Amino acid sequence: MTILVTGGAGYIGSHTCVELLQAGYDIAVLDNFSNSSPEALRRVSEITGKEFPVYAIDLLNLDELDRVFSNHTIQAVIHLAGLKAVGESVSSPMHYYYSNMTSTFHLCETMSKYGVHRFVFSSSATVYGLPESVPITEKFPVGATNPYGRTKQMIEQVLQDLYASNPAWGISILRYFNPIGAHKSGRIGEDPSGIPNNLMPFITQVAIGRRDQLTVYGNDYPTSDGTGVRDYIHVADLAQGHLRALEKCLSAPGLDIYNLGTGKGYSVLDVVRAFEKVSGRTIPYTVVDRRPGDIATCYADPSKAQHELGWKAVRDIEEMCEDSWQWQLRNPEGYKEMVTTSQANGPRGFLVAPSLGV
Repeated sequence: MTILVTGGAGYIGSHTCVELLQAGYDIAVLDNFSNSSPEALRRVSEITGKEFPVYAIDLLNLDELDRVFSNHTIQAVIHLAGLKAVGESVSSPMHYYYSNMTSTFHLCETMSKYGVHRFVFSSSATVYGLPESVPITEKFPVGATNPYGRTKQMIEQVLQDLYASNPAWGISILRYFNPIGAHKSGRIGEDPSGIPNNLMPFITQVAIGRRDQLTVYGNDYPTSDGTGVRDYIHVADLAQGHLRALEKCLSAPGLDIYNLGTGKGYSVLDVVRAFEKVSGRTIPYTVVDRRPGDIATCYADPSKAQHELGWKAVRDIEEMCEDSWQWQLRNPEGYKEMVTTSQANGPRGFLVAPSLGV
């Protein structure tokens, strides 16, 4: 039985694959590599000592998705694939709505066709929009303020309607906050294309000399230092949350929503200072206007996940910064692509193995 991971070559996906393989699961990965590298999956194989099939296809291609399901006995799907930049979603909303929604429709349709009813969905705290208070519980009303967040909110509703129509489904919706950090080995981490949209890779690229200074979007928020406050969670903790959610889905049908965060809020400048402490580097920055769709303060109440999944984030902000820095130090230009394909799993599939690369 196989766990299909969509978007498995991405930042969160690659770390989730490590956790799944180390827990003894067989996996298959589907990724279109539009914002990720096959090298990440080769390194996942290197870290775990295990090989797994990878399909370089897009979820928008329904026929190729069908072939993936026909090649494997799939037990469950962890769905991480999707466009994710808030600013880009504001400037290109139709692209986001079409890609994120249609790809999920295709996935759910194909799962239903093959009788696969266990699903972990990568949602986001952005669905909460402008919360009236913090910490945020899963019972808070949703009201995303940007197209990216609205795609997540809409997909959540689709999944709730899907479960209502067929209670055989087991679905975990994970609303996670702001992942940073990297695998302790320094072999996999966050490697964005172009100018980073997220805070930590921007900081690390300044520290390594790839960029001159950090851009801070707004210092006039009603926070302790005027910069936005977020709940930063180590990506390894987040990946383990996916494993716990999968186990919950596999145990019984049902639909549950979980916040994955630390329950602590740090401002942009708090993170900068923590990074400077562990790295010994000074991070110059300049302040510009707020980004459209951003909010002042957002952090989780993660107690439901702790109670029902037995999961809790355990790594602190300094460890998050240290692991991010070690990733950047060891990979100053991010991933170097070394791609070797094998047709062992069909015309668009290839194997990742310690001896093969990808």
